[in-house]
Amino acid sequence: MNSIIEVKNLRKYYGNIKAVDDITFSVKKGEIFSLLGPNGAGKTTTLEIIEGLRKKDEGEIIYFGKFNSPEDFYIKERIGVQLQNSAFMDNLTVYETLKMFSGLYKKSYDVDKLVSKMSLIEKKNSKVKELSGGQKQRLAIAVALVNDPEIVFLDEPTTGLDPQARHIIWDLIIELKKLGKTIILTTHYMEEAEYLSDSIHIIDRGKIIAKGTVEELIKSLKRKSIIIFQTENPDIFKKIFDGIIIDNRVEISSDDLEKTLFNIIDFSKKNNIPIDNITIRKPNLEDVFLSLTGHSLRE
Repeated sequence: MNSIIEVKNLRKYYGNIKAVDDITFSVKKGEIFSLLGPNGAGKTTTLEIIEGLRKKDEGEIIYFGKFNSPEDFYIKERIGVQLQNSAFMDNLTVYETLKMFSGLYKKSYDVDKLVSKMSLIEKKNSKVKELSGGQKQRLAIAVALVNDPEIVFLDEPTTGLDPQARHIIWDLIIELKKLGKTIILTTHYMEEAEYLSDSIHIIDRGKIIAKGTVEELIKSLKRKSIIIFQTENPDIFKKIFDGIIIDNRVEISSDDLEKTLFNIIDFSKKNNIPIDNITIRKPNLEDVFLSLTGHSLRE
């Protein structure tokens, strides 16, 4: 697949704060590309620069292999944008909102089909102020699709939604990919990135600190299992077994599960330090981020 967007040495500073610090990546046509990182990492600023909504200080953005100005009207006709915080006219209906936005473009998606695709038929004639959070997010994505774009930007599309509403949005995103759209997604939800992404770039404090597929990033840890348990003296287990403490639980990584588990239990018995609620899981993207930064995505 060819790169549909190339970002080279992108920088954005606010005084001494490096919001975007020398970021470089490329997005392949037809993939779901995710920027994964905690709140304040620079994800939204990066996206808004690429979308042409915010000025960059340095760097280059190339669309479709030849266009280097996101502000160009030709580019805006070919992209769709769902902002992290979308503001619509409260007293317009869902249908009126989509018709209004479709009138801004030379090319537009059939509004009735779009309402159906976004599962908003029952809310077609409802005012925006009457919609639930999940319905408003679906409307925001529908607005991003109203010009039938080749590239769709989704900035934290499921923040604040309940699990059921989040999975509905996930299914919509996968459907967009099947329709041939290129999706550029920001998220701080590890499970969202794992479920949706073809390619992930992990961002923290304005820098890309790792990139690859989900499988490649997890394999980079070179750990097969993580043992989790509770104890009255977590610090000693952290020190002896090179573990970490999260939410008052000890987490110890191992590439030899049986041996490590035996050693933990043996140490517990010999030193009369009880352990409880032992669980074992496979590594995930949260572990990758923690290994790289020393803090979790939730912090």
